[in-house]
Amino acid sequence: MPKIAVLTSGGDASGMNAAIRAVVRSGIYKNMDVYGVHHGYEGLITGQLEKMSRGSVADIIQRGGTILQTSRSEAFKTDEGRQTAKRVLDQLEIEHLVVIGGNGSFKGGYEFSKLGINVIGIPATIDNDIVYTNSIGFDTAVNTVLEAINRIRDTASSHGRIFVIEVMGRDCGELALTAGVAGGAESILIPEIENDLEEVIDKINQGNRRGKLHSIILVAEGVYDVMELRQYIEAKTGHDTRVTILGHIQRGGPPTAVDRILASCMGKAAVDMIAAGEKNVMVAGQGEQIKSIPLQEVINGTRTPELNMFEIARILSI
Repeated sequence: MPKIAVLTSGGDASGMNAAIRAVVRSGIYKNMDVYGVHHGYEGLITGQLEKMSRGSVADIIQRGGTILQTSRSEAFKTDEGRQTAKRVLDQLEIEHLVVIGGNGSFKGGYEFSKLGINVIGIPATIDNDIVYTNSIGFDTAVNTVLEAINRIRDTASSHGRIFVIEVMGRDCGELALTAGVAGGAESILIPEIENDLEEVIDKINQGNRRGKLHSIILVAEGVYDVMELRQYIEAKTGHDTRVTILGHIQRGGPPTAVDRILASCMGKAAVDMIAAGEKNVMVAGQGEQIKSIPLQEVINGTRTPELNMFEIARILSI
């Protein structure tokens, strides 16, 4: 029977542990040997592998982060680094590698597959920026941001303040957009939409004229310097404006039920695809609706948020 290695790569996302658990136990169920790779591609190069058992993934489905740990490997970007990793797998007679991560991890995996290793990708990134699929960790991150918005709104209302909240998503604004709609943000600034700061100011002023003294402005990181944006809003409105940068709090914490189920379904599907002879694909889908997409197609694709959500946010925030 095939031997499988599984690793987590790039930024951590809640639900990665649930995916590891599903890969390990599904592989064991099919009488496969499953090896966990510690520290992502860097650990693959340096031979940090251990044979996994049912017990090694017990009681991890509820944990955030990744028990295998993760890293960003510069060495794996080189031909020499990938050749070294291939020799490590060859020594253990491992022909299949399951990569749990995002676009950068899949690009590395696709290059690695050219050496003869079958790479199966499982999408896990809080940015939700991978084409054709929902990503493990996104729902948990949205709910983390939503909880922060709820708490900050209480303070904003109590003090009559404007709050600028920066969330992750430098190249994809889906996290900001989804959390902003769910949290009733007055303005949402994302990279996919040309932002009009005068419209932001107009909304604040309109709210003030009808007696509303607080506003929530949600900003995807990198769209604006939030400190400069705070100064601009204060100068234009005359209202006390504060900044909250949520940062890495968005990555951690127990995964939601949605992410645990998605990770479990995708982890099992990855092993099923290996057993069925599928080569170099990504597990894609929502919930139990799972399919495979060629890795080459995935890494060349570009995902944008559902921009009709932006129109909903614009209308409902009047």
